[in-house]
Amino acid sequence: MSQGLFIVIEGIDGTGKSTQSKRLAEWFRSRGREVVLSREPTDGPWGKKLRESATTGRLSAEEELECFLNDRREHVEMSIKPALAEGKVVILDRYYFSTMAYQGARGFDPAEIRCRNEVFAPQPDLLLILDLSVESAHGRIGTRGDTANEFEQRDTLTRCREIFLSLCDEPFACVIDAEPSLNEVTADILSVVTAKFPDA
Repeated sequence: MSQGLFIVIEGIDGTGKSTQSKRLAEWFRSRGREVVLSREPTDGPWGKKLRESATTGRLSAEEELECFLNDRREHVEMSIKPALAEGKVVILDRYYFSTMAYQGARGFDPAEIRCRNEVFAPQPDLLLILDLSVESAHGRIGTRGDTANEFEQRDTLTRCREIFLSLCDEPFACVIDAEPSLNEVTADILSVVTAKFPDA
C-alpha cells in the first residue's frame, strides 16, 4: 500500500490502549511500513494543560472542551495529515471519540462534539474500541499503581463506555473484547487489521 493508513484505538481507562497501540505499531514496522505512533492529548501546550488538569484539578467543562479542540487542530495539521500524505501508518491512542465520551459524560452532546471535530479532523480508516467492564478497568488502574483520578471515576467511566459502544455500528469501527490477556487482545486486533487491510 502506498497510501497512508489511519488507525485509532479507543476505550475507557485501563483497557490497554497504550500497550496495544505500541504492539500494532511494531507489527506494521516489521512489515516494512513507516509508522507514526501518537496519542491525545498530545505533548503540546494544549495537551500538557489537559494532562496536568488530571492531577491538579479539572478545568471547567467549556475550557476543557476548547483545549481538546485546540490540541487536536494542531495535531491534525502538524502530524496526522502530513504523515498520511506521505503514505505512513498513523496509529493514535485516543482521538475525538474520547472527547465525545469524556466530555459527553460532563453533559455535552456527543453528536455535537463529533460534528465540531469532523469539520477539521479526518475520520480514521479503522476505529478499534477496546471494551472492558468498569469493574475490570478499576481493578487494572489499581494494579498499575494509580488511583482513579476525576477522569476515571466509576460513573464517568460507565457513561464513557456507553458512548464508545454507541459507535459500534459505524462501518469503520470494530469492538474488541479487552477482558482476555494482552496477547489474546493483540491477536484479535491483528486479525481485524489483516482482514480489513490485506495489503497493508
